[in-house]
Amino acid sequence: MNLIEELRWRGLVQDIMPGTEEQLSKEITTGYIGFDPTADSLHIGSLVPIILLVHLQKAGHKPVALVGGATGMVGDPSGKSAERNLLGEDVLEKNVEGIRTQLTKFLDFTPGPAAAEMVNNYDWFKGLSFLKFIREIGKHITVNYMMSKDSVRKRIEGEAGISFTEFTYQLIQGYDFYWLYQNKNCKLQMGGSDQWGNITTGTELIRRKGGGEAFAFTCPLLTKSDGSKFGKSEGGNIWLDKEKTSPYQFYQFWLNAADADAESWIKIFTFLSKEEINLLIEEHKADESKRILQKRLAQELTSFVHGEEEYNNAILTTQKLFAQQNASADSLSADDLENMQGIVKVEYAISNLGAGVDVISLVTDTDIFPSKGEARKMIQNGGLSINREKVTDAQMQLTIANLLHEKYLLVQRGKKNYYLIIAVE
Repeated sequence: MNLIEELRWRGLVQDIMPGTEEQLSKEITTGYIGFDPTADSLHIGSLVPIILLVHLQKAGHKPVALVGGATGMVGDPSGKSAERNLLGEDVLEKNVEGIRTQLTKFLDFTPGPAAAEMVNNYDWFKGLSFLKFIREIGKHITVNYMMSKDSVRKRIEGEAGISFTEFTYQLIQGYDFYWLYQNKNCKLQMGGSDQWGNITTGTELIRRKGGGEAFAFTCPLLTKSDGSKFGKSEGGNIWLDKEKTSPYQFYQFWLNAADADAESWIKIFTFLSKEEINLLIEEHKADESKRILQKRLAQELTSFVHGEEEYNNAILTTQKLFAQQNASADSLSADDLENMQGIVKVEYAISNLGAGVDVISLVTDTDIFPSKGEARKMIQNGGLSINREKVTDAQMQLTIANLLHEKYLLVQRGKKNYYLIIAVE
């Protein structure tokens, strides 16, 4: 199997160093990708690097996932227009642990030549003094070389400028590659195209300081066909942690992909063969209303990230919420409402409903909307329904009489976002 050829067909290769393809054909190669611990969960923007590591392992090579406990303390200027807030050690430790747990779900750590490995760059940076670093690492890379990188040049030319901390980031990431080359025989680094400058600093350090040869390739940064940012929904990031983004919400994100996106995403995000994907695209184009690509994409991704059972639960919830959309909310039994997996459930004191509460207060007190202004705007645009009835009056009062089965309010915000308010004593 020619890994690079496979990844090119899938749209997963942008820049590549000469000799990379030959290296991967020649021997079992250790390759790594870094994950930035800015949160305690990865989100779907991290799925591409995860999938690259899975492809690497499937092709018989050894994947290394580096969680940046040290680099997370510094901040990567790539793609940023301003300095970001630095995280404390305790927060970083929690984030690193969360990411470590998630990555073990996708890679095979069973002992063997291609066993996956996880490393934290804090382990080799914590004992390295500043003087030793600038003496042994800094002298091998010139300032001219560092300033030629797009990520640095854009910030220097911009109004915000760049701090020395962020300026040194590429040296720190470069040292990661050098350390892994020296200690783990790691000869390949992969990442998003915005990382090309940092990655090539690593290959240069390996050449100048270690006298060795290392390789690299990057994948394109994803955007949606309408130009909007990939990985965001009305509610913010789509997380891989089911406590932050439920499997139902995760499933809905892929199910609602535009046709043009679904066609490229099914190549990027699934492990289906070229023949099967081409057949699916053909079937989809014959009748786009059936949304064949979107359904298969949602199935593959939800099963990959959350497992088969959660995928089946997401299907059941979708059927209950959408198959009977024209029916009264009364057609949903108490069990239907209680057992819906994935919709956001919030408790609300039944005493508040005794005297009646206005709809704006209800949806802001339960955090369905972050502000009363946003709730009003959604009502004006016809985007809020309660118990499948569109809310047209922002002054509308809700009482105990509105509860389904004397306990529930089913709230729909926009087209796809559902919440279940549960009245409690």
